[in-house]
Amino acid sequence: MFTAKNDKPREACGVAGVWNAGEASKLVYLMLYALQHRGQEGAGIVSLENGLFHTVRSRGQVADVFSEASLASLVGQAAIGHVRYSTTGSSVLKNAQPLAVEYARGNLAVAHNGNLVNAEEIRQELQEYGSIFQTTVDTEVLIHLIARSPRKKFVDALSSSLEKVRGAYSLLVMTNDLLIAARDPYGFRPLALGKIGDGYALASETCAFDLIGAEYLRDVEPGEMVILSKSGLSSQRFLPPAENSAFCIFENIYFSRPDSHIFGTSCWQAREMLGRILARESHVDADLVVPVPDSGVCAAVGYAHEAKLPLEIALIRNHYIGRTFIEPSQHIRDFGVKLKFNVVRESVAGKRVIVVDDSLVRGTTSRKIIKMLRQAGAREVHMRLSSPPVTQPCFYGMDFPTRQELIAATHSLEEIATYLRVDSVAYLSVAGMLQAMPDQSQKFCRACFTGDYPVDFQKRSLLAAMDVCAKEVGQDAETPDAEKVSEK
Repeated sequence: MFTAKNDKPREACGVAGVWNAGEASKLVYLMLYALQHRGQEGAGIVSLENGLFHTVRSRGQVADVFSEASLASLVGQAAIGHVRYSTTGSSVLKNAQPLAVEYARGNLAVAHNGNLVNAEEIRQELQEYGSIFQTTVDTEVLIHLIARSPRKKFVDALSSSLEKVRGAYSLLVMTNDLLIAARDPYGFRPLALGKIGDGYALASETCAFDLIGAEYLRDVEPGEMVILSKSGLSSQRFLPPAENSAFCIFENIYFSRPDSHIFGTSCWQAREMLGRILARESHVDADLVVPVPDSGVCAAVGYAHEAKLPLEIALIRNHYIGRTFIEPSQHIRDFGVKLKFNVVRESVAGKRVIVVDDSLVRGTTSRKIIKMLRQAGAREVHMRLSSPPVTQPCFYGMDFPTRQELIAATHSLEEIATYLRVDSVAYLSVAGMLQAMPDQSQKFCRACFTGDYPVDFQKRSLLAAMDVCAKEVGQDAETPDAEKVSEK
């Protein structure tokens, strides 16, 4: 079976919810389709009908998990859904979300996007007092805290539980008679509120609203709970917003769909401006700009406009890749990348090419793409990245490799260029990245670039543990070695 490490950082999850709308589960199903890019390992929906929950969860993508019959079983006028990419807990069925339980207060379902950095500490403490966990995901910690809360009102129990956890969370919580959206005080992960008919919709990204015809109202604010009930919509603060917000800037750079509005701003406009500023910072004489599809398209458009160069779609992406059970012969080199990309030779032969992508993580896929462009006759190849060098892992809900696997953390710019086999390579500066954000009043988390983590935790021991783990497992055979890279 062909499997390959993804050379892109990956999003943890996407959440969607609908309150007081006919065929709520079908609307959530469509919203999950729009959010599929945020997680492909599992999907689930829990619907609410007259105080009863109906649940469908499984591993796989949305199209694989739900059938016409299973959707028909998800009756009710409220539902929450989840698409999962695991950053905590293994990719097994028991870890699929939304997590749904029955406890002393009634039914409870939770869909979570983010990472709780103190989940293991709380989990150990709860286990010492007799709590029994059914999954390995951090989300279950919150369920246990809610169940153990002495507060009589559910909203108060949820508030007191959220006060105990730290990290990144955009949550949808459903009970017998409520649907609550909550966002951590730093606002790491996006969460949007919309209106559909007489009801409401909630989603990680606004592109999910576009699909079902919902009107975007606003974002759920950091530290806010939006409460939907039979009485309508209300809001309250469970914690004050952090003095310095920490919106994940990688949402604007790569993770979110370009047609979404994230943190109140257009992803497309932000990414195009990233490309424009990149062109100003790292000009090079060339004949054309080529985006790496689909992640580099927006920035490449901005780069080409600013540099006054033609934009050529010279890399064609195959969007219909699943798993292949054919193991290619050894002589079919770079099989995985060739399955995903192919080069239009006529566009690059004899040309000086600028290749634009949003980021460089391990560098293995980019190296193979450069090789394909060279084989197609490109005279020069220059790599341009519309984000700064990724040098640190993320602990707030993104799947970055360990620091040892991040090429920019262990290699100089010259070594990276040698490894990629490009004539030059340049990253966007941190200042340029921040300048590209439309709302200059917003404050972003950029820990993956700077190592400045906004939520305090034992990062030194955690980083050390991750590096030890990487050494025990062994690096990918194609990850560059610091001593050998200069010899290539």
